[in-house]
Amino acid sequence: IGDNENLNYKKAKSQIPPAADRFSKVMLTEGKFFEPTEMTVLPNNDVLISQRRGEIMLYKADTKELKEVAKLDVYFSSTAPGVNAEEGVLGLQKDPDFAKNNWVYVYYSPTGTESVNRLSRFKFKNDVFDVSSEQVILDVASQRDICCHTGGSIAFGPDGLLYVSTGDNSTPFNEREAKYVNNGYAPLNDMPGREQYDARRSSGNTNDLRGKILRIKVNEDGSYDIPEGNLFPKGTPKTRPEIYTMGHRNPYRISIDMKRNYLYWGDVGPDSRADSLKTRGPRGYDEVNQAQKAGNYGWPLFIADNKPYVAYDYATGKSGEPFNPEKPINNSKNNTGLTELPSANSAFIFYDYGNSADFPQTTSGGRNAMAGPTYYSDMYEGTEKLPSYYDGKPIVYDWVRGWMFAVHLNEDGSFSKMEPFASDIKLNALIDMEVGPDGRVYLLEYGNGWFSQNADSGLSYIQYKEGNRPPVIDGISVDVNNGKLPLTVTAKVDAREREKDPMTYTWNLGNGETKETKVPELKYTYTKAGDYKITVEVKDDKGETASSESVLVVAGNSRPEVSIEIIGGNSSFFLPGSQIEYNATVTDADGNEKIVNDNIFVSVDYLEQIDNEEEYLGHQEASAAATGKALTQSMDCKACHKEAEKSVGPTYVEVAQKYKNKSGAMAYLQGKIESGGSGVWGEVMMPAHPNITKEESRQITSYIMALADDGAKNQSLPAKGKVKAEPKNPAQLMRITATYTDEGEAGAIPLIGTKSVILPSSTIAFKEDMKKEGVGVRNFNGGAMAILDQAKGWFELGTFDFTGVRSVSLNARFFRQPPKAQYSFEVRLNAPDGPVIGRGSMPKAKAGERNVMINVPIKAQTGNASLYVIYSAPGVTEEEPSQLMLSNASFN
Repeated sequence: IGDNENLNYKKAKSQIPPAADRFSKVMLTEGKFFEPTEMTVLPNNDVLISQRRGEIMLYKADTKELKEVAKLDVYFSSTAPGVNAEEGVLGLQKDPDFAKNNWVYVYYSPTGTESVNRLSRFKFKNDVFDVSSEQVILDVASQRDICCHTGGSIAFGPDGLLYVSTGDNSTPFNEREAKYVNNGYAPLNDMPGREQYDARRSSGNTNDLRGKILRIKVNEDGSYDIPEGNLFPKGTPKTRPEIYTMGHRNPYRISIDMKRNYLYWGDVGPDSRADSLKTRGPRGYDEVNQAQKAGNYGWPLFIADNKPYVAYDYATGKSGEPFNPEKPINNSKNNTGLTELPSANSAFIFYDYGNSADFPQTTSGGRNAMAGPTYYSDMYEGTEKLPSYYDGKPIVYDWVRGWMFAVHLNEDGSFSKMEPFASDIKLNALIDMEVGPDGRVYLLEYGNGWFSQNADSGLSYIQYKEGNRPPVIDGISVDVNNGKLPLTVTAKVDAREREKDPMTYTWNLGNGETKETKVPELKYTYTKAGDYKITVEVKDDKGETASSESVLVVAGNSRPEVSIEIIGGNSSFFLPGSQIEYNATVTDADGNEKIVNDNIFVSVDYLEQIDNEEEYLGHQEASAAATGKALTQSMDCKACHKEAEKSVGPTYVEVAQKYKNKSGAMAYLQGKIESGGSGVWGEVMMPAHPNITKEESRQITSYIMALADDGAKNQSLPAKGKVKAEPKNPAQLMRITATYTDEGEAGAIPLIGTKSVILPSSTIAFKEDMKKEGVGVRNFNGGAMAILDQAKGWFELGTFDFTGVRSVSLNARFFRQPPKAQYSFEVRLNAPDGPVIGRGSMPKAKAGERNVMINVPIKAQTGNASLYVIYSAPGVTEEEPSQLMLSNASFN
């Protein structure tokens, strides 16, 4: 081909991006946030975090502690039925000159009769957030009758100008009892009393601050001036001079390129999943936008690459003409600004629910676009800053889809391409991203659940490792971890060297011996009874090392084996109120004659969920309290303490009673066990236990604190018997657990055998991957909802044992009003066209109800079968839509 000349790679200009495994996420705090919104990293690397419900949190970099430093009185929830308020503390940012003036800016929704979102600043000095120092800078009028769309992000440019984003303050939901509604397209209803269904009054209004990004210069006294270059010069009739960009729906996170002075923001788009180009307009898109100068970005008249919406008469349901992006006209009766708007700018990046042809890397699914920082390595001195490869590249991300992309720009700043950034890092609803003074990219994660305190919320930073990387240890394991003497153990480590260098392995056997191998495996025989913690250090040929966690081996005692048999009943789930028959038994390899029946403890509890959905039967979990009791017998604790008998130290019951109602008791007692102490119960010194693990001290403390109850809670059920299924709510799982602690052997600690049988609830959750047609699945409040929005459809619920089942119930929900269509249902076996075993219809909802139960009686069945639910909603079309949401199904 061609002249067959050799390629000259020196002329290649493209840089190779850093490998994904050079990036890792370092957690600073996890599971402690309740709806975090925005953060700002201070000059000393402390981090201030705002929470929507009013709290200002401080993470201390030196002590690694998180604490509340202020609680603002904010409007964050509505008493109006069907309204989910999105207001609260929405944005937070430090002053560019914070080191000298200590100002922190907050955008929030104050309580009171005045409905506004407020930009204020407060003094924050010596870890004190002075609420009394507030200077109110700007109020943005808002309507709180219906949710949504607040914006609220704050950023500063290199010139010290302040930017703040505001949402369109319009609802995406359909109006109750109205014949003609939005249906996920642009809200353009200017009929009297429908203001929150019309975004032309806000985003498309040149005389309104909502649906905008504002740019101002804040003065020393808290007043502000208008900088040159905003969209409308000061004094222009029917305009607000604070407006820098307009035509936004919900610009939730913004950022400024600190060298080019470009503005970036993500704009969360509407929900329509299909185009209706002749009658309403395009489907919904999320956007990432770039503004090199002031401008109009289209909403609610245009979206994506200026796809136009269609004028629509909500009184008659008649469609007009598409809007013209070159000459946008806002003729809404609610418009108080200019009728002729600036021409609309196309979005920088845009994507819908499906796979985007224009930006295929954005994948598919739910959407929530955000804009992160533009990175410049020469602005930072830290050792963990990103490489120069990322200089000048804005980082964009999506809260829902969990990706981050680095965007390459052309010389004129236009979009060139984008590539995955740190793609090995798992994100849990990333809501904010900021570069700290040390060059680290900090991440604030909301967690996967709306309006809730999420266990996977957190603050972290991205760590970049340059040059030779240390080995990675994925795990250490042993083939046996207990047994009679002599006990031969084979230990293995799962380790990898990313530069493919050779590795050596140094094994610490927990008994004073170490062994070195050139392979990731060691066989060793213990001849003396005891408990031994095996660890391994892995070293590459450059001297980089990684150390494993420990794995415990007990030589000289065998763990007892516990089993539970469920006798009769339904094999798929339990039915609330039914009697569950069980039998718990124990065997011991050291001799069944040593089994003490009094040591068998059987209990029943109910769980909201289990970590592994496949482990319904045979799921094993050690009881922390039972394990802790065994540990007290194996350590030196027994020399000074007994459960209820007086000894040198207090009884465990006395300790439990003393601390049972005290905040932080668990952490305090763990610290005493680990570090020792004296003076609380007398003069006898309690020794420290420096080699105990955090998990072991937690288990001991759990055992002690369990003794604070009156004893009823800790009474065992009989080893064989029946128990009535009585969950607090029908969606809970039922767990029957049997635990047995042996007596130990000479030199070896007692061991616990445990077995849990998980009986699934008869309330079944929906899954995104379930077989379906004419049904969508969407996550909401941490659960999956089945969306029925077609004229007909079906879904497979799963395969179940029908023994004892008399009916199937469907829990139907709706946001503001019941659907117009009449929904009817059939239950069929094994296929959508299989035999019908039941029929039912949705009952009429009462005024104010937001959910109803649809009960479908079925013919008595035995054995296992796949269950299909078929629905029909005659009259549903694109022009006459209807939507019903199902939160779960249950067997009765």
